[in-house]
Amino acid sequence: MAHFETYQEYHRIEDFEEDSPAGEEDLLVHVPESLKDSWHHIKNLDNFFTRIYHFHQKNGFACMMLSEFFELIQFLFVVTFTTFLVNCVEYDILFANRAVNHTGPGHSPLDRNKVTLPDAILPSQQCTQRIQDDSWIIFLLIMAAIFWVYRLVKVFCNLLSYWEIRQFYIKALKIRMDELCNFTWQEVQGRIISLQKEQQMCIHKKELTELDIYHRILRFKNYMVAMINKSVLPVHLQLPLLGNVVFLTQGLKYNFELILFWGPGSLFQNKWNLHPKYKRSGNRLELAQQLSRVILLMGLANLLLCPFILVWQVLYAFFSYTEVIRREPGSLGARRWSLYGRLYLRHFNELNHELHGRLGRGYKPTSKYMNSFTSPLLTVIAKNIAFFSGSVLAVLIALTVYDEDVLTVQHILTAITVLGVVITITRSFIPDEHLVWCPEQLLQCVLAHIHYMPDHWRGNAHTSETRDEVAQLFQYKAVFILEELLSPIVTPFILIFLLRNKSLEIIDFFRNFTVEVVGVGDICSFAQMDIRRHGNPAWMSEGQTEASMYQQAENGKTELSLMHFTIKNPRWQPPQESSVFISHLKEKVQHDAQEGPSTQLLLSEAPLCTSLQSNESGTGVRNPTPMLQIYGFIL
Repeated sequence: MAHFETYQEYHRIEDFEEDSPAGEEDLLVHVPESLKDSWHHIKNLDNFFTRIYHFHQKNGFACMMLSEFFELIQFLFVVTFTTFLVNCVEYDILFANRAVNHTGPGHSPLDRNKVTLPDAILPSQQCTQRIQDDSWIIFLLIMAAIFWVYRLVKVFCNLLSYWEIRQFYIKALKIRMDELCNFTWQEVQGRIISLQKEQQMCIHKKELTELDIYHRILRFKNYMVAMINKSVLPVHLQLPLLGNVVFLTQGLKYNFELILFWGPGSLFQNKWNLHPKYKRSGNRLELAQQLSRVILLMGLANLLLCPFILVWQVLYAFFSYTEVIRREPGSLGARRWSLYGRLYLRHFNELNHELHGRLGRGYKPTSKYMNSFTSPLLTVIAKNIAFFSGSVLAVLIALTVYDEDVLTVQHILTAITVLGVVITITRSFIPDEHLVWCPEQLLQCVLAHIHYMPDHWRGNAHTSETRDEVAQLFQYKAVFILEELLSPIVTPFILIFLLRNKSLEIIDFFRNFTVEVVGVGDICSFAQMDIRRHGNPAWMSEGQTEASMYQQAENGKTELSLMHFTIKNPRWQPPQESSVFISHLKEKVQHDAQEGPSTQLLLSEAPLCTSLQSNESGTGVRNPTPMLQIYGFIL
């Protein structure tokens, strides 16, 4: 593989044994005595910058600690309430399968056989005895208690950790807590960069750049984005009858990260360095076998813990969604960006709030595109079911208005609830009468926000195949809940039978696409957004890139990531190759803007299209320019 000169003094990884990024041994920094404090020479800058970012995004110390406290209470409530429902309720009495006779003063003859809630609850002594007699319940409670104590210790550690971050904001960044919500992340980041010049938080280099901070916060996330982009992770499943299905859940993603980044047997020897043995090609087969064994053990551990995780998933889903579904049955038919979609559509070096904002703006256009696909046959059926159900429901409601005692009739309340759910569901299949069929234009509006689409979508926006692929990125909430419930069962098999077969490919990926950056450590080379090394000739980098098919990022992710990062960080000075590319792009877009307004009108709502140019003062993007067509020339 060819060696490419890149920016920020990074080079192909070589064998070295230091636990910290290279460069420290050659750098002596003089810091005035008045400036020395606890923020000079921070050993784990990855963790420090990540905590600073999370502190900002979660609105400060009080909000973060309160959220963690209620998470502890929530877990305790789920376990306690479930134990109570299983052991302390007499369901035969609750469901009136067994008669209750109230005798004594204070009970009228009419109330003697009437069931009250206290009648169905066992006395505390009897309830306790039931729990003690059930060894399975005792075992589960012990497991839950151990996990809760672990979470309690973690919350306490977080309290100390984020109190330090609070002091850093107040003393070092000069940002009071009551003003934190008024500062953007770019403003906070700017103060961190200025502070580095005074206090040398990182002693490996004199000055920090915006890209250095992003690299540290998103070190492992960039690897995940690159592995999805290069189809290294097995998230596409070929299933009978269903065909190609994308399956990526929180549990499966957690296992990927545990195996590759920070768990026992992971590829990284610490938070910022890939283990030296993975940097040599001579023992790739041996390392692949070793990784395969780690994946097998992790898969077996998931299989062993499957019953416990599954029970928790079912309970948490029940307590979280039942009331919402009862109140809004149509919420299951709403859509959300899938976990796979968030990784597939994410730029390199894109922070969470930037991704959420971009996809949030793309929610309505994508919903319009997905809703434009209707089945005429299904629409006719849905209209008639809605009519019949609505007629019966109207009669029942009228009867209850006339006499509320109708509600006491057996199954009436259930019938009203079921009919309401049926009507809500059927109406979701009835299209808007003002809907205009223009899938190509709708998909282009979607692209203005999501920025990525396979080549075969162009000209095929009207096909069900394209719609199904968009649905993999933009899934029903019901599908999301179902996948999370199935995750404890499916995850072990994906690890054992699919991920293990990718061991050699994973080892090669980390060796070929890891670079060392002075003052940062080992990062994914795609995160450098180097047009020459990872550019795609079909995406405006022809003549500037030397990347082979294996080296180039798919779907122009290198070019678009560079473009996005430049817009979000207007003060960042890109290297020469990137500056040439951006200048060429500006000229191209300005030329296109003069030739015709069609694309500009089409993408007039694209937020990324406002500008690539910052004020000469470097204060940020302020004035809209013809860059509204930044993605128009790609379509």
